Amino acid sequence: MHLTAPAARIGRGSCYAGALAAVLALSACGGGGGEGGSQDGGSADAASTPSVKAVPELAEMVPQDIRDQGSLKVGTDSTYAPAEYLSEDGESVVGFDVELFNAVAAKLDLETKWQSSSFGTIVEGVDTGKYDVGVSSFTINEERMQQAHMVSYYTVGTQWFTAEGNPADVDPENACGKNVAVQANTVQVEDIEARSQECVDNGDPEINISKFKGQDQATESIISGRNDAGLADMPVAVYAVEQTEGQLETLGKQYEAAPYGAVVSKDSTELAEAISAGYQSIMDDGTYTEILAKWDLDGQGTLDTSEVDPSAEG
Repeated sequence: MHLTAPAARIGRGSCYAGALAAVLALSACGGGGGEGGSQDGGSADAASTPSVKAVPELAEMVPQDIRDQGSLKVGTDSTYAPAEYLSEDGESVVGFDVELFNAVAAKLDLETKWQSSSFGTIVEGVDTGKYDVGVSSFTINEERMQQAHMVSYYTVGTQWFTAEGNPADVDPENACGKNVAVQANTVQVEDIEARSQECVDNGDPEINISKFKGQDQATESIISGRNDAGLADMPVAVYAVEQTEGQLETLGKQYEAAPYGAVVSKDSTELAEAISAGYQSIMDDGTYTEILAKWDLDGQGTLDTSEVDPSAEG
């Protein structure tokens, strides 16, 4: 769970109006418990999502129980703009991740029922059957593939960001002694903990790491001055910078790019293969690029092929 884009090309609801509120989306726009059942999500961006028709051959790949149900229950952490976040109604989930998967579901002749959840509980929710799928900017890695199937669809790296002007003089390559914010249960946690340990091994002060339940909270802590910098997926970091209108800036470039994957239960191999075929179909017919272009995310990170359980190296 990163591309520089003009703010005008990034979807924005009233929950993101204004500098601080742009990133926080706390309270009415915070993640937790709400459900959005419509495919268009009710936002201007989602409303312009390309029309997608079902493909009978792909629909036949879907397990019969899911076909009978007619929809997919999708677990997501709706605090991770611009990938997945709550629209201005405070309930519907929108974002580029959402639009891509809605298009995949449409190819399979299924509707989507998006359910907001804490990021760290989604994989377990898929395993227990609470969700049919998890779509929440999950970076594919070996640990996650031991727990579930992962279906690749985009590639993203980690991006550092800080307050405008970098007042704490943070250097991502030497952040010893700095206060750094990350969202819990993301790949950025392992990254920053390894950097902190390297500081200690070299006789320098450890990095003071603050882990937050939601990315919105981690970002707010940098704006408020509680933390000096943060790490997040590149689209998320860049979106936060743009939406705060000059209060934040990125540090350096993204690194260690790896594929995102939709999460499907190990017991649902057929469904994973159907979803992969759905992603492949939107890649092949141009829908994939059309959606990503709306978010200025078509310049890097795109994939030509969707795979079930690909190499974690991307």
